[in-house]
Amino acid sequence: MMFVHIIEMFVRQRGHLLCHFCRCTYELLMWFDPSVDVSPGSTSEIKHNLVEQIRLFIHKVTDPLHPKVNANRPQNVKSLSHPFSREKQHLYSVFYKYQPIGLIRSYFGEKVGLYFAWLGVYTQMLIPAAIIGVIVFLYGCATVDDNIPSMEICDPRNNITMCPLCDRACSYWKLVTACGTARASHLFDNPATVFFSIFMALWAVLFMEHWKRRQMRLNYVWDLMGFGEEEEVREPQRSGSDTSDEEKVKLTCTDRLPAYLTSVVMMGFMISVTFAIVFGVILYRISIKAALHISTYPAARSNIRATVKTTAAIINLIVIIILDEIYAAIARWLTILEVPKTDKSFEERLIFKTFILKFVNAFTPIVYLAFFRGRLVGRPGNYLYVVGSYRMEECAHAGCLMELCIQLCITMLGKQLIQNNLFEIGIPKLKKLLRKRKSEVTSLQEEEVKILKRYEKDHFLGPFAGINPEYMEMIIQFGMVTLFVASFPLAPLFALLNNIIEIRLDAKKFVMELRRPIAAKAKDIGIWYNLLRGLSKVAVIVNAFVIAFTSDFIPRLVYQYAYSPDSTMHGFVNHTLSYFNVSDFQKGTAPLEPMHLHYKVQICRYKDYREPPWSSTPYDLSKEFWAILAVRLAFVIVFQNVVMLMSDFVDWLIPDIPKDISLQIHKEKILMVELFMKEEQGKRLAVQDNHNQETCTIPSSDDQSPSRPRSHSVIHSKASW
Repeated sequence: MMFVHIIEMFVRQRGHLLCHFCRCTYELLMWFDPSVDVSPGSTSEIKHNLVEQIRLFIHKVTDPLHPKVNANRPQNVKSLSHPFSREKQHLYSVFYKYQPIGLIRSYFGEKVGLYFAWLGVYTQMLIPAAIIGVIVFLYGCATVDDNIPSMEICDPRNNITMCPLCDRACSYWKLVTACGTARASHLFDNPATVFFSIFMALWAVLFMEHWKRRQMRLNYVWDLMGFGEEEEVREPQRSGSDTSDEEKVKLTCTDRLPAYLTSVVMMGFMISVTFAIVFGVILYRISIKAALHISTYPAARSNIRATVKTTAAIINLIVIIILDEIYAAIARWLTILEVPKTDKSFEERLIFKTFILKFVNAFTPIVYLAFFRGRLVGRPGNYLYVVGSYRMEECAHAGCLMELCIQLCITMLGKQLIQNNLFEIGIPKLKKLLRKRKSEVTSLQEEEVKILKRYEKDHFLGPFAGINPEYMEMIIQFGMVTLFVASFPLAPLFALLNNIIEIRLDAKKFVMELRRPIAAKAKDIGIWYNLLRGLSKVAVIVNAFVIAFTSDFIPRLVYQYAYSPDSTMHGFVNHTLSYFNVSDFQKGTAPLEPMHLHYKVQICRYKDYREPPWSSTPYDLSKEFWAILAVRLAFVIVFQNVVMLMSDFVDWLIPDIPKDISLQIHKEKILMVELFMKEEQGKRLAVQDNHNQETCTIPSSDDQSPSRPRSHSVIHSKASW
């Protein structure tokens, strides 16, 4: 059985060499004996049998490269593409079934099998997260009519006049016009989001623990418990015509230093490019908002905020998709430049560089909206300007959480729809079409293509590029699900729906669109687990800051228990607005149409905690600001430590190895020890029997001779041997 297993592994990993050897053998035979008739109508029985045997051998080794089941197979036996790939007739009938992980591992190898197993566990764990997220969203929908701050904003009797949102082009406006934004913000900014953030932090820990247990079970079933991955050296050879195979360049730290410096500089430059593009989108928002305010078309001025938010989010999405492809190529070039010593080191460095660049590219606009927009603005009469006359943009009165939700929703759905799904369908088919054109397969040759062997048809399939791009898609998605889940509770639901389709798309691509890869063993998912664990830790801190600084949860809490006269939320909106005297505008910044509201405005309001103009310290930060800031920082510290403590407790509580697997491993160890003990006992009995036989035969051989020590006879026998 061991010999058969070795042959099986050799054919699996070196099958292409064996196929080439068989074809060469066939051609060599025909070259030695050209008279052999290989036509089907040959009458020579010997030649016919010889040729048929060779053809049969080649057929068994090379045909098919992809699963091909006999048409007369039993009904309960199905090909790999039936339960696994995303065929149209099977999409709705098998999407809820478990993947055939054992069949995937047998066909593609352990490395690909672990990817699909991990993707299945991730998709399965998204189900409870999606359900809780939908409940949180429905809670916001059910309580939106009872939300007192939204009711105060929508009440026209308050008659609150707000300060202009931009210089000169913008005029004064009524707070009641922000009623729709305030009501929509409550769908995502409500007390349930705090509970959901804690739940998602614990969910991430449970997901990691569940995967570790699943991975350990697969290692046991696939006999990988004692597997140690061998690292193949990637040392480059010297260039030149007289270079031998034995001569290899041994690079020192000094030789590698320029490549490392190049990588650091290029990575910093690419990150700077991302920041510059995000800053360009900020300038676009500022300029397009001013242009729409001075526009003479009523349709353009009807909903300026929604237009600016949506178009800016779409621009960010297009830039992210384009830069992702560029950054992947740059990361590979930098990794090749560093000349890593082993294949494993090359893969880990490539993954790390690609992850850093794509993570910064995807999350920089989101981080800006969450933590920087609306905080570096200034105040009326003393605004902060960039690039000359561009005034930094402000958040809506309900906060930046709604804009953050829109940006996160468009980015997540756009990447999933365009990059993850559309590209996986369209690009492989386009490449396959181009390969057919390059191979000069015209419509006149379609009949010839139909009679080609399976391995010849597979030449038109795309080359296997590895599973790292598939992992990268899911890791970025995992970051969007966990990092800013406090602002978008529906993110797990959209991720779940995407992954149900993603599994079938990946299955179809691996089975039907790509050439079969060389099987590779692996006992874990490698560096991807460390990235997942790091994201789950960072998600706790990010969600703590989102709740404390981006949402209005802390200001509402402080007002209700410290400043409200009746411990309710009545008067909260007025408490968050400061006063500004319009006579204090800087020169050239006052509105061009001060009578836009048909009356003269002397005092306008803006969202901030500052002293009124009639106080002794006008426009300075008030004591309410410092009290709320202290509570925000205290909330971040308490939330982070409590959630981290709960996560570590869950991690400690759940064992990494399932109990049945642990017991089975323990039984196997006991059996091994018993087997070794029996072998040792057998050896001792054999030695004792040999000793007894020697003691009995030595005196009887020569009774007259004096007895010699046993050690001499043993030494003599060893010498003679």
